[in-house]
Amino acid sequence: MVVAGCGGDTVTARVSGPSTAGGTEVEGRWPATTTTTTAAPTTTTTTVPATPAGDGLAIAPPLPRPWASRFTVADATGPTVELHTSPGVRVPSGRAMANPTGEGLALTFLVRGRQGPDWLQAQIMSRPNSALAWIRSDQVTERQVEHHVVIERGARRATVYAAEEVVLQVPVATGKDSSPTPLGTFFVDGIVPLSPPHRAYGTGQVSFTGFSEVYQSFGGGVGQVAMHGTQNPALVGTPASNGCVRMRNADIEAMMLLAPTGTPVEVVA
Repeated sequence: MVVAGCGGDTVTARVSGPSTAGGTEVEGRWPATTTTTTAAPTTTTTTVPATPAGDGLAIAPPLPRPWASRFTVADATGPTVELHTSPGVRVPSGRAMANPTGEGLALTFLVRGRQGPDWLQAQIMSRPNSALAWIRSDQVTERQVEHHVVIERGARRATVYAAEEVVLQVPVATGKDSSPTPLGTFFVDGIVPLSPPHRAYGTGQVSFTGFSEVYQSFGGGVGQVAMHGTQNPALVGTPASNGCVRMRNADIEAMMLLAPTGTPVEVVA
């Protein structure tokens, strides 16, 4: 399975499945055009303002501050999940997302809003970057993740947060000026431990749903980027990659534990 092709070749490996976070479920807080609250149980309806994009989809805004303590993730339960521009309105192409994906990943979404019990507004693993679609809640199961990741392209630093608390902060190598790491709000869609270490990707990959703005395909993949280890740690802290985010092997191993599939990943300037 190709997860990302950032170092000139690809990786075939087994991808880890969803990880369920324990504790009380708390929805993330996002900008809303409408909010409806009912008592016992509480249901919050939020809608991210639409921005025209490919197939009529909206583009997800950044996660607002203060950051939520938990985020809702949806995992596909069947072979496909239909995409809608609004509840009940299929995208113009009529497309649905396959489960597993063409890269062999279990299909996962980051939930950014909902309308009643039947509809979720979710980020999808697709171009354009940070695309949002409406999906039916009966085609997925929901779970919670506790952390989110912020990658600072200029500072060449990755930080894992629990709400506003720093859990892990490490130096990284980001994309070169000719092939920058894409900016935007994404989420983790695959985790690949590598043993023995791969010559380009070190001891593991954590792929996220950002796509290169330079490459439509790369190294046999679809131009998707990832956080991954490296066998050349001297380049960490420099703009060295084709768009991926390189880390020391010990740091990517920690990231694989802290950022299960569905974990939000924001890449900022």
